[in-house]
Amino acid sequence: MTQNTAQNGQLTGIHLILGGARSGKSRFAEDRINHAGGGTYIATGRAWDTEMANRIELHKSTRGKIWQTIEEPLDLCAALSACNNRDGAKPIMVDCLTLWLTNLMLEDRDIDAEFGRLCDFLPALDVPVLLVSNEVGFGIVPENAMARTFRDHAGRLHQRIAALADQVTLVVAGIPMSVK
Repeated sequence: MTQNTAQNGQLTGIHLILGGARSGKSRFAEDRINHAGGGTYIATGRAWDTEMANRIELHKSTRGKIWQTIEEPLDLCAALSACNNRDGAKPIMVDCLTLWLTNLMLEDRDIDAEFGRLCDFLPALDVPVLLVSNEVGFGIVPENAMARTFRDHAGRLHQRIAALADQVTLVVAGIPMSVK
């Protein structure tokens, strides 16, 4: 697929949506899919504590009935494949790549191999996919090795996905800015 919005207004292709915490990136992606009539939300977050569990429930309750939710913290390719192979498959939103990266790191997965699997798989999708992720490279250099490793992995992942993407949007203070 060569672009994210076809002439008829339907979503197509791969769209990477980046932004900081509470930048409006998820709302931007959700609005795009809401306008397309709904889709599948692949949630990568885990409820490690009560506060996160409450956030997850709030997100679910605000999406409405035009969304199907799949919770998959690790095997993103399997979740995408399951959505891609359904009859009448709708657009997919992955929220978010940095939580997925966190899960991979905590499970001591081979990060480069997982990134490679995802980057090899995305172009084969028959449905549009909007990939939401936190841009963490704008801040100061973290003081500990794990945080620096996370930042470095996230930056490399974003570069790889952006190279594949038909469209890249940076959302700042609720304002989407086209990067690609």
